[in-house]
Amino acid sequence: MGETIYKRIHIIGSVGSGKTTLAKELSSTFNIPYYELDNVVWIRHESGDIRRTEQERQAYLNSILQLDSWIIEGIHNEDWVSGCFHSADLILFLNTKYSIRTYRIIKRFLKQKFRIEQANYKPTLTIFFKMFKWNRYFEEVGKVNFFSKYGIHKDKIKVINNTKSVKKYFN
Repeated sequence: MGETIYKRIHIIGSVGSGKTTLAKELSSTFNIPYYELDNVVWIRHESGDIRRTEQERQAYLNSILQLDSWIIEGIHNEDWVSGCFHSADLILFLNTKYSIRTYRIIKRFLKQKFRIEQANYKPTLTIFFKMFKWNRYFEEVGKVNFFSKYGIHKDKIKVINNTKSVKKYFN
């Protein structure tokens, strides 16, 4: 059986599911650039983030999708991201346990506050509490929406319950 080479990988999951960590690992293993959807939505500035217009966001995303290879990760599953799912060779849905995600949100916030870990954003209490809200929303709404909207791509969706199964999948 021939070896499948994935050149376009989309990773979706909730806050704290391990998207960025996995994207970085796969990026260095396969030498494929990775992109965070949050950085497609936001222009990062020291003085504060600026939200791109819908047109700017779509143009930026389209420029990434036109590349030969990419790893795109994010929580987003709105219509503007549908091109990612369509263009991907593989969609990894990180189905990390809710309790693990909650623990990681707290751990990440503390690491960012103590400057052990760098953030793309200013780690404020407002953002910290929003992450719990986003985590709950993803669990109750986002997951269901993803499978109802993008279930048509079920042949290339791989549900990952833990990172050990990812490593097994690629080995």
